[in-house]
Amino acid sequence: MKIHPLLLLSGFFLLILVLSEAEAFGQSPPGVSEFQEVERDMKKFYVALSRLSFVVGAVSGLLGGLRVYNNWQMGKHHIDVQVISWFSACLFLATMGFFLSGLFGVPLT
Repeated sequence: MKIHPLLLLSGFFLLILVLSEAEAFGQSPPGVSEFQEVERDMKKFYVALSRLSFVVGAVSGLLGGLRVYNNWQMGKHHIDVQVISWFSACLFLATMGFFLSGLFGVPLT
């Protein structure tokens, strides 16, 4: 019984593949532990960052309101664009918390 050399060669490569997979099976790919560490840090800092975004939204809303009021008092009655832009900016900052909580998997508290 003669074994074909191509069959012998393919069996050899299959054996090398199986042994290399068995050796790497217990190890995680590089960078996984770093991503898990960053995920833990983001969950820890998420509440502080979301509160900071609300503070920035409140300050920008107050400044926008003062700007609109000042323009109204100066006689510029075409302030519709300013009102819409400042309202949209505050709305964007308020809703970013929901999207970021879904992105990072942090429950809203």
